[in-house]
Amino acid sequence: MAQQNTIVIKNKKASFDYEWIETFTSGIVLAGTEIKSIRLGKASLVDSYCVVINRELWVKNMYIAEYFYGTYNNHEARKDRKLLLNRKEINKIENLSKNTGFTVVPTKLFVNEKGLVKIIIAVAKGKKIYDKRQSLREKDDKRAMERAFK
Repeated sequence: MAQQNTIVIKNKKASFDYEWIETFTSGIVLAGTEIKSIRLGKASLVDSYCVVINRELWVKNMYIAEYFYGTYNNHEARKDRKLLLNRKEINKIENLSKNTGFTVVPTKLFVNEKGLVKIIIAVAKGKKIYDKRQSLREKDDKRAMERAFK
């Protein structure tokens, strides 16, 4: 009777702009209308980032559309949302992100098999322009090779 959910919201720009050093899977604190909007696929991770405040990890500027059938207790579309990680992981993320040039970005939002919303975050280092061109070149080469073998 398990329902097959394939809700996956990706931050494609993050993989293009950043080189991922380490990734973590985290839970996220959401209201009821936020979960319903995510299950409808009405969320975006573009221009969102994570920050450690008072030894807690928060995702900022993540967009979750207001639920259409929500009433007066509907949620705000862009508010700070708390991420659920253990202390050891938060300390590791905080130490890595203190280095110059490193940031913490959400890369994927999904609903797992238990129906819980999870978010994958990455400690990342910004790419230079020539690195971005190299990524595009590799992507084009991969696409050309797939066409050649079909």
